[in-house]
Amino acid sequence: MIIKKILNNNVVIAEGKSGKESVVMGRGLAFQKKIGDEVEVANIEKTFVMETHELSEKLSELLSEIPLKHLRVADDVVQYAQETLETDLSDNIYLTLTDHINFAVSRYNQGINLKNALLWEIKRFYHAEYLVGMKALDFIEQEVGIRLDEDEAGFIALHIVNARQDGQQMHMTVAMTQIVQDILSIVTYHYGMVLDETSLNYTRFITHLQYFAQRLLRKEIVDSGDDFLYEQVQLKYPEAFKCTKKIDAYLINTHHTELTRDERVYLTIHIYRVTERNTIIKKED
Repeated sequence: MIIKKILNNNVVIAEGKSGKESVVMGRGLAFQKKIGDEVEVANIEKTFVMETHELSEKLSELLSEIPLKHLRVADDVVQYAQETLETDLSDNIYLTLTDHINFAVSRYNQGINLKNALLWEIKRFYHAEYLVGMKALDFIEQEVGIRLDEDEAGFIALHIVNARQDGQQMHMTVAMTQIVQDILSIVTYHYGMVLDETSLNYTRFITHLQYFAQRLLRKEIVDSGDDFLYEQVQLKYPEAFKCTKKIDAYLINTHHTELTRDERVYLTIHIYRVTERNTIIKKED
């Protein structure tokens, strides 16, 4: 690899034979080196291959302004997340998560505690990512020597969610979470019951709502126009269908879009399944 830019003695931007740029770290990696020199492979500790030149430039700019250990922490979190969740994360997370960790540490040192208004929802809807966030607090404590609170675990979890969803912008992840929460509230109030969050049907319902919210925000919702199935569901599950109509009204008022017939069918079936056991128990009581 050839050095294209020197950030400090320990970090350089390098270009490999393929033409891809990488952020390369290693103790004394750039000592007495200049642009155009080869990177000494024996001194490389970590290499971050960036998807685009723009991303490489942004990360190098960030690293010129913040402590290198914050990138190390971000890398620990990313590696742990990918192993635990068994998934790949967008390279963009190295930029966004490093920046967030740096900002969080800075806020801590200034005595500023930023509350996470979505913490409860994150713990429920993205529990696996939340656990990664809690582990991230351990990594930060080990590397930086401070213990951030649980709110930060929630923020970090959203970065993980964001990176799992093809690098979509954070505001979309937050919006998706809010839509899921709002629809759950409608179902809960309509039936006057607490849903069983440990049930398989609840897990299926949440997964459906997450993907539905994603499609809605991306305006990717399509309709097959299956009138027969729509009429059958309406007749077979009348109470769940009423609840779906309330969800439709919420979406029209809040997001200026209405459910397709297909989505009404799917939601009605999911609502029936997630409330069926509770309804039977309620009637017996």
